[in-house]
Amino acid sequence: MSITLELPTALHILNGFLAENKFITSVEADNEVAKALGAAPAAEFTNVAAWYTQVKKDDAPAAAAAAEEDDDEIDLFGSDDEEVDEEAEKVKAQRLAEYQAKKANKPKTIAKTTVTLDVKPWDDETDMEVLTKSVKEIAMDGLLWGGSQLVAIGFGIKKLQINCVVEDDKVSMDDLSDKITELEDYVQSVDVAAMQKI
Repeated sequence: MSITLELPTALHILNGFLAENKFITSVEADNEVAKALGAAPAAEFTNVAAWYTQVKKDDAPAAAAAAEEDDDEIDLFGSDDEEVDEEAEKVKAQRLAEYQAKKANKPKTIAKTTVTLDVKPWDDETDMEVLTKSVKEIAMDGLLWGGSQLVAIGFGIKKLQINCVVEDDKVSMDDLSDKITELEDYVQSVDVAAMQKI
């Protein structure tokens, strides 16, 4: 008898069945289903995992006893086992190829960070509107400017506090800070006030 299991649907059904039953219907059926699974199921299928471990444990002594009986009957010319192993290897290779293809097609998560920058002007005579406009005009691949505000820091001087979202692989904070400080007529310094991964 040969059993083919459609995973993971079969595992969900089997997990439910084994929640109320210790084994399937017979030792042969247990061994056939365990063989069809091929390997221990994922931990989320707790009932199936416990059953699988028990079947394999029971199968090991039986296999040892059978091996002792078969020692006298060595098949020098090979057997159908090689064909079965070949077929199993083909199925395994096919499943591995399907898994790799699925993994390759899965969209990669783009790592992003929200950054709050403090941009300090030279003095209270610096035109903060022009400064803000100039900073927001800086364009880089992977950079998106957000909201901004002017925050008083003393002696009539206000700093620009501005938010942006950067793609980590594309935008270096050092490069961005350098571009802002290149606005040397307006900008004295740039500091990162806050960073948070998205």
